[in-house]
Amino acid sequence: MKALLVVADGMADRPIKELDGKTPLEVARKPAIDFIAQSGICGIVDVISPGIPPGSDTGNLALLGYDPFKYYSGRGALEAIGWGLEVKKGDVCLRCNFATVDENLIVLDRRAGRISNEDASKLAESLQRVDLSESSVKFTFQNTIQHRAVLVLQGSNLSTAVSDSDPKKIGMKVLEVRPLEKSFEASFTAKILNELMQKFHNVLKNHEVNVDRINRGLPPANIVLFRGAGNIPCIPTLSEIYHVNAASIAATPLVRGVCKVAGMRVLNVEGATGTPQTNYLNKAKAAVQALSEDNALVFLHVKATDVASHDGDYMQKILIIEKIDNMLSYIIDHVNLEEVYIAITADHTTSCVTRNHEGDPVPLAIAGPYVRRDDVKEYNERSCAKGGLGRIKGINVMPTLMNLIGKAEKFGS
Repeated sequence: MKALLVVADGMADRPIKELDGKTPLEVARKPAIDFIAQSGICGIVDVISPGIPPGSDTGNLALLGYDPFKYYSGRGALEAIGWGLEVKKGDVCLRCNFATVDENLIVLDRRAGRISNEDASKLAESLQRVDLSESSVKFTFQNTIQHRAVLVLQGSNLSTAVSDSDPKKIGMKVLEVRPLEKSFEASFTAKILNELMQKFHNVLKNHEVNVDRINRGLPPANIVLFRGAGNIPCIPTLSEIYHVNAASIAATPLVRGVCKVAGMRVLNVEGATGTPQTNYLNKAKAAVQALSEDNALVFLHVKATDVASHDGDYMQKILIIEKIDNMLSYIIDHVNLEEVYIAITADHTTSCVTRNHEGDPVPLAIAGPYVRRDDVKEYNERSCAKGGLGRIKGINVMPTLMNLIGKAEKFGS
């Protein structure tokens, strides 16, 4: 027996007035996803805990069975590892955003108009040439997808106990990085980051890429926001816990990093971009191939639903859900449903109204040969709440799947 876990990032939502009080999941046409609900068992998941909005880092850790309160050590290192950067013990890594600010450093756009990879690469190349006043500290700055980037600090006397410079809301001023504990290391690291932020801003505000963007009516990427200082988490792999081989299909560096530290083989898929334009069919084909190989677990992540949610574009979100449904349809048609369990869920709710992650539970459906089917007929937030799984936590999803495929160990004698 094998299991496929499909996670659509931020797919769950709240009722939307313009959709007559329905969610995008309730409006979208999704026969394949509904088939999983109809032929399986459903429930809702508090990915972290009731009322706590998950980050994509903690959310995916939880769905893989890791208690984020125990194992989470910051987002930055997961992003860096996921992008293929070398991260050593003692390095401090941060997730970064190219953003747009006015002359008073008020944030106008946290994603600089979702700047293209090409423009971001040219900017990152220039930033890498910045000199720090502290010669004992070296840094690597690398853009990843669109506005996203990672920063790796290497040297002695560094600490992850520093605050973010990202205010996480437009209309607010960029924050000064502060030490979060009374230690020389925390103060030193905050000083380094504030110096980098200022020097990056000086380079970016007059950069030819941004001059061209302004001329084209696009927002300039004139500052870099820092958040999620972290280092490499020390966690047992899924192979060590369940004695399984596992593979993952994900485009975003963060989720790839989570999968790497969980010991999963991270597959590269042509056309997988982490954007709404990702190649859904190629992802489906990669999942089918991975399930045909020596993998008891395949993890398939789609970022696009979260992108639409953060943009407040509920119509695009509906279209993306329907594309995910087509992806699932291909998988259902090309795997042996007598041997493969298929589960679908989200790593968090992202509201198209608030454009933020929310602490609302997400729907879960699991179909397979020996599940106790319930009476749920449609996959959405309200229908799945009536299912036989009831209301569980994110860390319960992986043990549930491992039990179904015969990989869970008995507790007790």
